Amino acid sequence: MSDTLISYNPATGEPVGEVPVTPAAEIPAIVARAHEARRAWGARTAQERAEILKPAGAVLVERADELGSLLTSEMGKPLSDGIGEVKHTGEGLPAEADEIARAVTPRTLTGEGVTTELRYDPLGVAGAITPWNFPILMPHWMVLPALIAGNAVVLKPSEQTPLIAQAYADVLNQFLPEGVLQTVHGEDDQGKALVAADVNLIAFTGSKDTGRKIMAAAADGLKRLILELGSKDPLIVLDGADLDAAVAFAARNCFRNCGQVCVSTERVYVQDTIAEDFTARLVDAARQICPGDPTGDACSMGPMAMPAQKAHVLAQIEDAVRRGATLRLGGGSLDGNYVQPTVLTGVTHDMDIMQTETFGPVAPIMAFKDADEAVTLANDSEYGLGAVVFGPEELAHEIARRIDAGMIGVNRGIHGAPGSPWVGAKHSGIGYHMGPEGHRQFCQVRTISRNA
Repeated sequence: MSDTLISYNPATGEPVGEVPVTPAAEIPAIVARAHEARRAWGARTAQERAEILKPAGAVLVERADELGSLLTSEMGKPLSDGIGEVKHTGEGLPAEADEIARAVTPRTLTGEGVTTELRYDPLGVAGAITPWNFPILMPHWMVLPALIAGNAVVLKPSEQTPLIAQAYADVLNQFLPEGVLQTVHGEDDQGKALVAADVNLIAFTGSKDTGRKIMAAAADGLKRLILELGSKDPLIVLDGADLDAAVAFAARNCFRNCGQVCVSTERVYVQDTIAEDFTARLVDAARQICPGDPTGDACSMGPMAMPAQKAHVLAQIEDAVRRGATLRLGGGSLDGNYVQPTVLTGVTHDMDIMQTETFGPVAPIMAFKDADEAVTLANDSEYGLGAVVFGPEELAHEIARRIDAGMIGVNRGIHGAPGSPWVGAKHSGIGYHMGPEGHRQFCQVRTISRNA
């Protein structure tokens, strides 16, 4: 096994850089150092920890062009998106730090003859295993609340994007005490070693199959888990919907980041009375998407992040066409890691593309007759991360309440008001992120009661 991990540019196939692979045998010692470091770190107040980390936001913003370029080189998203991801992370960090600190600050409860102190104490050491599709934002979602809650963190980023994740950790480590945030690099062996080590919590975002393995491996130690797993998000478009808005949302949410978003729209259900009109409009919109060099001004969609992901997407498209689906646009391979933006009609739930996560630039469209059928189709999945309904407001809201998903948007995307958690249902996860309740998942809740 090589002692270095090489990161490749998915647009060119050229090496971007490399990091040393962390020997799996060394990970228990790394976790032990984290336990030592977290004692003094956890003794500070949450607000003190937040103040220490806030200046990291300004550094990220100052270096957004540089780090965004690195992110694009490693992952393949358009440069404007790469820079935007870094800038968004940095600009939001100070307010997010304060929000986390407020969420985990002790509270006092009172009753007749009793006063209870409700505390949100550190768990200890959190292991964070993060994906490649948002390679700075996803580590941030796990690392920042874990740290401000008083834990030490061992971060194991995706082997596809180690350089940008390491750069993020390096920025935070400019302000953190030594050992509070450490990074390990590698593939499966390093992930397994981290789960098996003396950590108190594993936070993971990735596939359902890997999440199941992590859950099984963590069972002996009864370790806390926060798992955001797969998704197969539906979009329902009802007769009476604002079609311009629905098409614009579908075009953005099916193809953004080459479809490599955990809440990408992967199943589109349109009422039969408007299905052809919607499809024609979506095909026109998808034709405007320009795959190409992610650093170029004309590019609106970069490559798939890796050859294996491209092969998976093409295999699903080919299977659907072989089973009777109709290609309305795209469906083919382009040179390198590129897949054409693709629109399919005539799909059924017997096809893999309507059951298994795609994570690619594909919009499979299926017509339905009425609201009950739309709900049945949307719920016919093991996943339940997000869902969106476009239609007359009251009917769309009523349908939203019947969908088995953690986050539902009505005539808009799923992103909620400040304080909303990022949460899945069914096989899309255990635990959740964001908002006060999400931040507290990184804590041990403790009550101390005394006579009033």
